[in-house]
Amino acid sequence: MRRTHALAFAALAVVAAATAVTGAVITDRAWAADPAALDRFYSQRPEWKPCDNPKLDAAKAQCADITVPLNYAEPQGKTITVAISRISATDPAQRHGVMLSNAGGPGGPGLDFMVDVGAAMTPDVRARYDLIGMDPRGVGRSTPVNCKWPRGFGLQSAGIDAEAYAETVATQADLALRCATTEGDWLRHITTRNTARDMDVIRGALGEEKVSYYGTSYGTYLGSVFTQMFPQRSDRIVLDSAVDPARYGAVQMTQDMGPANEAALDAWADWTAAHNGDYRLGSTRDQVRATVVDLIRRAAEKPLRVGEFDVDQHDLPMLLFAGLDDPRQHQQVAEQVRLLADAAAGRAVQPDEGTTKALAYMVRAIPSDGSAQMAIMCGDVAAPRDPAWYWRNIEAARATQPVFGAFTNNITPCAFWAPPIEAPTVVNNSVPTLIVQSTGDTRTTYSNAEGMHRALTASRMVTLDNVAIHWIFGRYPNTCVYSAVNTYLRDGTLPTTDLTCQKD
Repeated sequence: MRRTHALAFAALAVVAAATAVTGAVITDRAWAADPAALDRFYSQRPEWKPCDNPKLDAAKAQCADITVPLNYAEPQGKTITVAISRISATDPAQRHGVMLSNAGGPGGPGLDFMVDVGAAMTPDVRARYDLIGMDPRGVGRSTPVNCKWPRGFGLQSAGIDAEAYAETVATQADLALRCATTEGDWLRHITTRNTARDMDVIRGALGEEKVSYYGTSYGTYLGSVFTQMFPQRSDRIVLDSAVDPARYGAVQMTQDMGPANEAALDAWADWTAAHNGDYRLGSTRDQVRATVVDLIRRAAEKPLRVGEFDVDQHDLPMLLFAGLDDPRQHQQVAEQVRLLADAAAGRAVQPDEGTTKALAYMVRAIPSDGSAQMAIMCGDVAAPRDPAWYWRNIEAARATQPVFGAFTNNITPCAFWAPPIEAPTVVNNSVPTLIVQSTGDTRTTYSNAEGMHRALTASRMVTLDNVAIHWIFGRYPNTCVYSAVNTYLRDGTLPTTDLTCQKD
């Protein structure tokens, strides 16, 4: 029998320790830099060199490191570097300017991101822009955060009961404590507002008066913060799969994912039921869903051995979550669930290459952990600290979200993080912006995009109807959406009204 009280008390002990340490490390501080002191950063010029990245090298890109202040309130103090890439405009005579970018995450590296985005552009649009990829501060080649976590993902499911929740409280507190003790003081400056400031320094270093921008997922939030902080420097802005700035953070934004992922699971279950002869997971949606719920229960009793990995009740829903952001991955998810079902039956199973990579990252932090994601989100927006608050939300969600409610309402390391050094950015401006969104997005939900649309009062929104895809332009070809984005980037003119697109 599991030791409920021992685990709970252990969790609370770790909570107290983590809160004490992070509270001592990070203190509130207003940003009040002297603009003149920043001149040396804005006046630097990139030293371009080969990228040493196969994808970028094939695109004939160049890379450079841009020096920025760690703390913009102390620009004479410590500096860090931000790695950028440049794929030059294909026709200098038609060149309009530069397009910065962010691939999302937060904490996702983006040096080679614009290779995919550029491939979705028509030739006359590619002719106009230098495409700038970026690993934002704390990520990839840009003075990275490395909390040396034993697991890669800072998000997990709470599990099926109170004992399991006590385990996850202890895990999340431990992750926060590792960040505080390993990285220490500089973590407080890995924030979205500072990344937006870095973007403006990059603009100056590139010698541009304004920058265009393409961002997806978290990158839409970063883009909106940039337009709020630097509206006069914002040119043509495309936000693909958007976050509501008012709900951004580790709590509300994640809670919004619950219903959308359950709906995507329904669509997958319908597909899988129609292919029951191949996967033997059930011949109806309800039967397939029951199989998934039973696998989570069995993983709670004993982790499922998949190759060299143990998949428990905390990580099994996350494996499903990873595959439900694209309806073209239904077969892949069905194969993974069949693999898990075979493992639960006691069979020796070996995961394919994709599943191996996913599990290696999730449960062993291979090739690296995702602590930068939490550093950014926790550094941007404070989260509730009481573990009981999360538990009440988890229990309330189970009836309508039996698979994902325990994940989307679960506690995160942000509950044990020190308060952010700046208040979250209130986005409310009239910078012209094109928002692109699918109705079924499982990561940044349609209601989130509507919130971004309201916050950016001069924006137009292009909706891809009845598709559950996250990140459209450059990932999910659609004639209508691609035409709207390319037309805006070519001419600088937004659609006269919001548009709705259908699947090709």
